[in-house]
Amino acid sequence: MINFGKAIADLNEGNVLKNFTYVFSTGTHIDSLSISGNVTNILNQQKEKDVTVMLFTLKQDSLRFGKLKPTIYTTTDTAGNFTLGNLHEGYYKLYALKETAPNKIYDNDNELIAFPNKLINLQTDTTGVQLKLFKPIPSKFRFPDHKFDVDGKLLLVFNRPVEKPTLHIIYPNGLDADKYMEISKTRDTAQIYLKNMDFDSLRVALFENNKPLDSVSVRKGRKESFIHGVYIRTNADIGGLLKPGVDLSIIASTPITSYDPSLITLLEDSTTVNNFILVKDTANLKHLMLKYPWKQNTAYTLTLNEGALTGFFGDKNKKIPKRFRIDKPQNYGQITLTVTVPDTAHNYIVELLNDQGMVLRSDVVKKSRSLVYKDYLAGKYHVRVAYDDNGNGKWDSGSIKEGRQPENIWVDKAVILLRANWESKFDIIIPREATL
Repeated sequence: MINFGKAIADLNEGNVLKNFTYVFSTGTHIDSLSISGNVTNILNQQKEKDVTVMLFTLKQDSLRFGKLKPTIYTTTDTAGNFTLGNLHEGYYKLYALKETAPNKIYDNDNELIAFPNKLINLQTDTTGVQLKLFKPIPSKFRFPDHKFDVDGKLLLVFNRPVEKPTLHIIYPNGLDADKYMEISKTRDTAQIYLKNMDFDSLRVALFENNKPLDSVSVRKGRKESFIHGVYIRTNADIGGLLKPGVDLSIIASTPITSYDPSLITLLEDSTTVNNFILVKDTANLKHLMLKYPWKQNTAYTLTLNEGALTGFFGDKNKKIPKRFRIDKPQNYGQITLTVTVPDTAHNYIVELLNDQGMVLRSDVVKKSRSLVYKDYLAGKYHVRVAYDDNGNGKWDSGSIKEGRQPENIWVDKAVILLRANWESKFDIIIPREATL
């Protein structure tokens, strides 16, 4: 059997004839068994199209998967469905692969993979196979990217999240004490700032839970120049509105080593006010918090005059005005979820997502209870629940090397519509088993 994939198209319109197969036999019998099913993404429960579904005999699997292209494969349609036909009896291993580059080989840490819980013993047509795509945790840690950015900071990218990461500069000597390090919330990227840039090679060691994990060397020109500057944004930049009851966050592009309050002015309408308080965020040197008793129906202008902020490399900001108002409290509402768990012996992670699929809040739930989300903007929200089988307080992905499935996820199909100045109440009844 030869699968032509997307290689055949009509001459006039260019329409692709997907998954066309040419079947032939060297004997008098053509194999006629089939395997069919569906592929979804475990995180959002959406059907996945154009996913390669591949089949290996047990002998082939140890030699081919992740190394060579499959000889038996197909791709899912727009509804995530697949069918593999003209198969003979026997034991098979089945995989689904959503690729970053279409070569039909699992060779990239960012590719999604799926496989059933057990071997397929094909004796009759097999239908209804459910494959859930997930991104495996790489079995071997590495740095897929490491470079100096144009502003001189060192950017390190990890191929997986690191538990309690720390970084130490082990070469050249003497640089580690003066570094500033920033780890992303997802714990899979790091930024390092160094005041002394007089070197052409740097070696950084990464530790996980205080144990050495890996190290990486990064080169640059000893006389290489970088473009420094201090640029800021605030939490009122989007729409020029600051959420009621919160402080104004001033977020710089570089760590702030010092600031001059005399060069920072705040106008309330056209009146200069001085009773604001500036506080440095000790957990993040890029952040300043401006505290003030904000008023409704008032125009504010925050101006950081030239030289108000001094950045990590000694550079200072240019004059930066920021104009904003305080958003109306009635534009916000409250969501109350009454969560019912199926088994108090297990943990469940309840996540509130916005309409773009971003996780806004996560709660570990061990028993039936109410979750209250105050002061959320009017809009559409969704609930996703992860089944925390090992009780570690987080969702764990699967491992193809260990043959381990990811922890199950259930997505409530109901849309939570939160209206302005309203409380939306919803019942979330978590099923005993996650179903598609």
